[in-house]
Amino acid sequence: MAVNPAYDSMFDAFAPDAVKNNPKARTEWAVETVKKAATASRRLGLKAHATFSGALLWHTMHPWPQRPKGLVELGFSELAKRWMPILNHFDAEGVDVCYEIHPGEDLHDGDTFERFLAATGHHKRVNILYDPSHFVLQQLDYITYIDHYHSFIKAFHVKDSEFNPTGKKGAFGGYNDWSERAGRYRSLGDGQIDFKTIFSKLTQYGCDVWAVLEWECCIKSPEQGAREGAPLIKSHIIEATQKVFDDFAGGTTDQAQLKQILGI
Repeated sequence: MAVNPAYDSMFDAFAPDAVKNNPKARTEWAVETVKKAATASRRLGLKAHATFSGALLWHTMHPWPQRPKGLVELGFSELAKRWMPILNHFDAEGVDVCYEIHPGEDLHDGDTFERFLAATGHHKRVNILYDPSHFVLQQLDYITYIDHYHSFIKAFHVKDSEFNPTGKKGAFGGYNDWSERAGRYRSLGDGQIDFKTIFSKLTQYGCDVWAVLEWECCIKSPEQGAREGAPLIKSHIIEATQKVFDDFAGGTTDQAQLKQILGI
């Protein structure tokens, strides 16, 4: 529904034959398909739906040649314009739209999420699918991201990754095969992500979301990844405490006692 013409032929692989080689028809099909997904989510009793934002601007991510003034603003304005009817449909169905913040999409970090949120007039159905694996590849602080955006996190992909730059490659190593890149996705538990802190943060902020195992790895099989990943997730799920650890020192408030303790 939001594809820069540079990617038309590659995105046709995702579309039915009836709309291939016809970007306008493909976009119309995509919009209606996402709307149907909202209705299906509601019928299944789901409150959150995972999706991508689409990308009109991604090919200008690294500004060379220099971007003309106003290009970014126009790109987000157009993206929001395309999403507004869909967001309104999701709102009518009572389902949140959870954008996976992902390289290759116009919503790929905190700043771009905020730009889009503002462009939609802070539509209440604009939310986040949190996947730290993409932030490792971007060298973004995936822990403090939760501090900033926990109120928007309504979906969670538990996926691992690693970033190992060398004298030959770094963040822009994308022309290599996955196994040869500095940043690559790994089977759960084999990468660098601090899931203990992530689960603690999400619990601290009361994020009531499914912890969904997502497997992508250039080394290990998906079968082994599933066998190892599911127990790892289970071991990280936290039963939130219902009381403060030093509650035993509490009691009723006695103003006279408080003054006595302070010596006043």
